[in-house]
Amino acid sequence: MPSSLDEVKEALKAISLGQTQLMSAVETVSRHVAELEKSQDEGRQRSGVAGTDGVKRTVTPLAGGITPSPSATLPAEAGTQTPPVVPQSPELKSAFSSRVVLTTYPKQIGIKPLPLEWGAADPLQRGPVTVSRVPSTIGKRNAIGAHGGSYSIYYALAVASRELKSDHRPDFTNTEPAVNIGPFPQWGDEKKIVAMDPWGHLANDVIVDLRPTIAITKAHMKLPELEESVKSGRLVPDGKVCLNNLGELSVTKFAVEPVWYLPGVAERFGIDEGTLRRSLFEHTGGMYPEVTAASTSGFFSSGLTVYCFGDPANMSDPSKKLALRIHDELLLQKLTRTQYLVYNARKRGEDRASDYFKRTENIAGVKDMRFQALMPDILHWLGITKIDRMLSMSNSSETGNADGPSHSIPIHERVELPESWIPADSRVEIDAKINAGLLQCFRPVSASFLTQVFPAGYFTTGHRMTEEELKSVQGRIWEE
Repeated sequence: MPSSLDEVKEALKAISLGQTQLMSAVETVSRHVAELEKSQDEGRQRSGVAGTDGVKRTVTPLAGGITPSPSATLPAEAGTQTPPVVPQSPELKSAFSSRVVLTTYPKQIGIKPLPLEWGAADPLQRGPVTVSRVPSTIGKRNAIGAHGGSYSIYYALAVASRELKSDHRPDFTNTEPAVNIGPFPQWGDEKKIVAMDPWGHLANDVIVDLRPTIAITKAHMKLPELEESVKSGRLVPDGKVCLNNLGELSVTKFAVEPVWYLPGVAERFGIDEGTLRRSLFEHTGGMYPEVTAASTSGFFSSGLTVYCFGDPANMSDPSKKLALRIHDELLLQKLTRTQYLVYNARKRGEDRASDYFKRTENIAGVKDMRFQALMPDILHWLGITKIDRMLSMSNSSETGNADGPSHSIPIHERVELPESWIPADSRVEIDAKINAGLLQCFRPVSASFLTQVFPAGYFTTGHRMTEEELKSVQGRIWEE
């Protein structure tokens, strides 16, 4: 029996090898055919035989004296026949394989995904997140999606228009991070980081030569508000963070592409993984059939950016004080069209604080779609274990504890937005959110954690309005 099993295994290996060789032969033949077609097209162009279809077109002057070109004049039979297939240019056809690979799946012939163990503390044991569909990696990829999020569309356009070679491989010489980050124990916890690749900034050095999903650089930042603060004496330049009398700041910038570990994301939201996968498949236009099988996914998300003022090493040092402000790109990335529709509905109505959430829910279907459950991942990646000053009034980034204390980051002090910084027309939003909040005043650190929560509310140490008072808070109309 063992010998028979060994013979079967050897036969399967031989079949697999034969299939691989066959695929290689087909690719070679396809390239030769493309080259032959290209040479034939060039020959026809040189002989002057190009573009004649045997249809005689008449040109009729228009009333305005403009004569349409023959190419713009429709033949009499237009719309009654199946249009001829427009051939691709040889240059474009040579950029792609003749065989379109719609999906790949494990145990498919020629497909052997690179090993990936999410949550492993050793980057070599964890393995690379491989998403590229170029010929050298399409058989090895272990994730789906596209680098660059929504900007991958422009990458595709650049390749299609031959502005960019399809086989272009970036030269990452001298692009390594401007500062060292980690590794931290949180990187090896599959429950604490599920929405980004903690090793994404070291892809070239530690794992394999792949495109990084995290980039880190240094920059100077100039803000008019800080220049005014320096002039008024409220901010004194120290030459390290605030560099000069113009209020120019020295910052470290982090740009992060999303990488979702779907089992962890489903657990974070308390939903079934199969339901999450099906919903992602349906609501991304069905563009990724593999989402029903692959364990890791990167999608067309906007990603995130971190600005660090001061020494980045201090963020993970418990002996240093850390001030933090968390904000989302909701208006620009997630709900742009919807948000403008909400603005229109508010301004054409009475725009009262008492109806603020109703207007949003009528159009978007929910009060808040920011999903702060994935927000703490970047903080864990930075090695942050406590927050001394949290500059936020929103309890959606602070309350709740669905994952237990292991996911929580204690907050020592909450800082409200100064009244003088709130424009008059923003009172509708601020007062509505304060009234909907779960906190009326700051709670002690033992009861305050930065975790996941879904209610949209603001905290305040001051007065919380009644329903009747909210009705009196009204925004400006367009004419004002």
